[in-house]
Amino acid sequence: MPALPFLDDLPRFLFFTGKGGVGKTSLACATAVQLAGQGRRILLTSTDPASNVGQVFGVTVGNTITPVPTVPGLDALEIDPQQAADAYRATIIDPVRDLLPADEVSAMTEQLSGACTTEIASFNEFTSLLADESATAAYDHVLFDTAPTGHTVRLLRLPGEWTSYLSDGKGDVSCLGPVAGLDRLRHDYAGALAALTDPTRTRLVLVTRPQPSSLREAATTYGELRDLGMTNAHLVVNGLMPEYAVTSTPVDELAHAVRSREEAALAAVPAAVAALPRTVLPLLPFNTVGVPALRSLLEPDVASRQTPIAEIATLPTGFTGLPQLVDELEADGPGLVMCMGKGGVGKTTVAAAVALELASRGHEVLLTTTDPAAHLDETLLADVPHLTVERIDPRAAIEGYRERVMAGKGKDLDEAGRAVLAEDLKSPCTDEVAVFQQFSHVVFRARKQFVVLDTAPTGHTLLLLDATGSYHREITRQMSEGAHFVTPLMRLQDPTRTKVLVVTLPETTPVLEAEELQDDLARAGITPWAWVVNGSLTAAAPRSPFLRARARAEADALGQISTLCRRVAVLPLLAHEPVGVAALSELTRPAANPFLPTSRSHP
Repeated sequence: MPALPFLDDLPRFLFFTGKGGVGKTSLACATAVQLAGQGRRILLTSTDPASNVGQVFGVTVGNTITPVPTVPGLDALEIDPQQAADAYRATIIDPVRDLLPADEVSAMTEQLSGACTTEIASFNEFTSLLADESATAAYDHVLFDTAPTGHTVRLLRLPGEWTSYLSDGKGDVSCLGPVAGLDRLRHDYAGALAALTDPTRTRLVLVTRPQPSSLREAATTYGELRDLGMTNAHLVVNGLMPEYAVTSTPVDELAHAVRSREEAALAAVPAAVAALPRTVLPLLPFNTVGVPALRSLLEPDVASRQTPIAEIATLPTGFTGLPQLVDELEADGPGLVMCMGKGGVGKTTVAAAVALELASRGHEVLLTTTDPAAHLDETLLADVPHLTVERIDPRAAIEGYRERVMAGKGKDLDEAGRAVLAEDLKSPCTDEVAVFQQFSHVVFRARKQFVVLDTAPTGHTLLLLDATGSYHREITRQMSEGAHFVTPLMRLQDPTRTKVLVVTLPETTPVLEAEELQDDLARAGITPWAWVVNGSLTAAAPRSPFLRARARAEADALGQISTLCRRVAVLPLLAHEPVGVAALSELTRPAANPFLPTSRSHP
């Protein structure tokens, strides 16, 4: 059994965070199972808008505390953003619905319908667990399975941001609601901030993979959260290729290559997290879904045994490679290509590979991202003819938005009025508006060129689409009947202008979350054009018993995908990181894949 220093001398609150797809949910659930097995009372809470805690345990978990029947002593809670927002709006609007004119109630409802209100409503539930001791008095430990890094940093910054804003802000109604109710919020947010920054009460568990990008993300996250006062941190490296997978016969070059690059990554851990207490967990030959598998994650005796040789896995009929998707994209001409999905599934890799291939065919391409944690330059590592790389920088967008509002709306105000406006623009609500404006600009640029958009992880992207829908409704309401207009949402709904690629991994949980994303998009009138399965061992045709077992574990997920979309591309797991032009080009020109057809453009 591996050493587990992140479980030593546990404080009451544990936060599991890190780059998307590193195994935060699996580790949080496994920790909850182990602690409950020791007789402790545990509350496992997910703050991820795309939560899948219930899927891991095979139970329905919602916005209320729910016992997990198979694990005595364990309760779970998924903070559902929409349910939280609905309840939050009701607490503000219902008491005044019969007291105010209908148009004022309508205006208040519209003001409380945006993405910022959704975030604040979810955050209120989160802070109550930290600030209100009576809410969690029945539990020995409260574990938080958080959203992918960028969203988590945003979430944990909010206590300080809102505490400052509530102390200084002015106005009548905001996304927080009437000012009369702000004293209670100020108390709760201050209490949450105190709990987060108390090392005797809160531990930050930085979950990472043995990969350079994932370790860099962990270091960046720790630096930002340390600046907020969170100093009690542990590093957990999840999914290291076990030694027996490399030494078993027949020899597999892929297994050796993966193990070597993982060891190299661990030998070069960023200085910011190198000194932190560290736990290393091996990759298992099966998916961590269900209680027995979760127990194996922290007690991996099964991983120390030789895995029997599994038969070769094959891909479902009709699956293609990435080159075939690019052929179809090229044939349809310029437009927007949006890569969407759960954090850590490889959206940045897929977006960069598609953009690179289109540019290599002589098309003018813009590659950009809405993900605060994305690093497109680090993925390409070179300038490419016909390819422009940009990033929607939230901080720059926010600053530019504030300057434009002050120069426009504020130019005719007196000094006191400008001061009030400047204070109002300090609200964290400003962030979503600012990023939405830049996102809208990118959408309209796709009229004349290929624009490949690498989006933020699912939950954050859905908040952005919510802002897009709110804007569409407002424009529709304001325009006279018969007027011609095109909003960003209308372009996203038009399959001739926008092609959504849902990116996933061939694993149970990412596929379930991708399916939920597809359902959410359908409610917004958007139909995914294709699915892209990244990092498939089945497509890589491995030889080692361990990797073949991992490939066989993909079968159910791949079979499910085949029922969800008629156009599916599969990318093999590479022996090297998909970083740099040469490696990315390999994804669109697979040298040897016995299961996939050949692109008509690249025989």
